[in-house]
Amino acid sequence: MDTTATTTNTATAADVPTTRQERLDHGLEVLGRIDSEAGANALAALSDISPELAHQVAAWGFGEIYDRPGLAPRDRQLVTLGMLTALGGCEPQLRVHVNASLNVGLSPQEIVEALLQSAVYCGFPRALNATFAAKQVFAERGLLPVTPDA
Repeated sequence: MDTTATTTNTATAADVPTTRQERLDHGLEVLGRIDSEAGANALAALSDISPELAHQVAAWGFGEIYDRPGLAPRDRQLVTLGMLTALGGCEPQLRVHVNASLNVGLSPQEIVEALLQSAVYCGFPRALNATFAAKQVFAERGLLPVTPDA
């Protein structure tokens, strides 16, 4: 069994954010570690239509759920890639999470393999769309061509 750390969350009960602003600040800090600029851009895009949705994405989605101790960030990203692929029509979010996956240590090869695996359960059209979204991110980050692991 892998004994590596499963999360970066080392908060004690005294450290748990309690106010709305503390929860938002914590979520933004977690989001910044993972998504960096892409996450901030997504939240900023909501500021003129639904600032509450932006708050919930940061405070709840990242501060509460993403920062839980049960899964390592790379594992959370693999799960997220699979779910966004299965949903279909989530290519903008897939691009954000492919970036996040790279930021937390997944290799392009691992991301491609996860998306290939999704073809079995989600179908080829959704796996293709997800792979093309990943290809766009890889191109932007200078990671093409992706070569298979030996």
